[in-house]
Amino acid sequence: MIFKYFELKKLDTSIFNIFLLYGKNTGLQNEVIKKNFIDRYNLEVDSYDENEFIKDSELIISELLNKSLFDNEKLIIISRVTDKILNVIKYVLEKKVKDIKIILKSGVLEKKSKLRIFFEKEKNLAVTAFYEDNVSDLLLLITDFLRKNNIKLSRESINLLIQRSNGDRGNIKNELEKIYNYSTTNKNINFETVQKLSNLAENYSVGLLADNYLLKDVKNTSKILNENNYSNDDCILILRTISNKSKRLLNIIETLAEIKNIDKVISNVRPPIFWKDKENVKKQANLWKSEDLKKILYQVNDIEILIKTNPINSVNILSNFIVSN
Repeated sequence: MIFKYFELKKLDTSIFNIFLLYGKNTGLQNEVIKKNFIDRYNLEVDSYDENEFIKDSELIISELLNKSLFDNEKLIIISRVTDKILNVIKYVLEKKVKDIKIILKSGVLEKKSKLRIFFEKEKNLAVTAFYEDNVSDLLLLITDFLRKNNIKLSRESINLLIQRSNGDRGNIKNELEKIYNYSTTNKNINFETVQKLSNLAENYSVGLLADNYLLKDVKNTSKILNENNYSNDDCILILRTISNKSKRLLNIIETLAEIKNIDKVISNVRPPIFWKDKENVKKQANLWKSEDLKKILYQVNDIEILIKTNPINSVNILSNFIVSN
């Protein structure tokens, strides 16, 4: 059956437990999944790509059927789905797997898609299209974010962010995160800076580089550094992103020493950690000690000063710092 995205939270999950979410607006898809499923039901989440799930579907479904009564209810998210997964979904329906919710995520699905048609016709399945956000929606997201974080942008800068978002609030949120990280020393950011920061969408995400650094994944960190041509401003943003994520991680580790429950600690972090990033943060918390993070934070400040006084060698200075840690 077809539902609007705002209707999903009202559905009786004893009847509807398999959902197809499709469309260009992946940012809104992720937002709905977090609010209406993960936060609402406090579910354990398993994420798969379509090919991965199909390959191991017999084993996965067998484990679900043999689930203990004392196991937590589970949410399975399968991304980039196509018509190939239809037979697997039919098999799940036949087996009447209980205490499980399945969300299928996809980009645009044509009207003739067999998967889409099947979900639209079946009375106990839910399908929702996620269309591009309009300008008003995106403007509201931006102005609310800027107000909460006391950041000033010109109307020209805001229009640029909207233009480059391609109607996806997920893109807007990524751009706002860059601006927030850059704003730690300057709340009034000019158009030229916004222009440079938003151009980073063409490179690997700055956040991805910082996350791999904090995961101590030398191979992926080096790959990202080698495959991108960073400007001096890019290097400053990367350092500030590492600094902000390190401060957040330090707070988690210090709080964990008292509460002893990583899930509870992460859930209470403000601003909230997006659900898809929580596993990485858990791994990072196991890899670092508070005293080591404090050393990194001192070094970041020194490296930023060094880059500002020696902009010609900014990329080499940044790379040496990241690889040596």
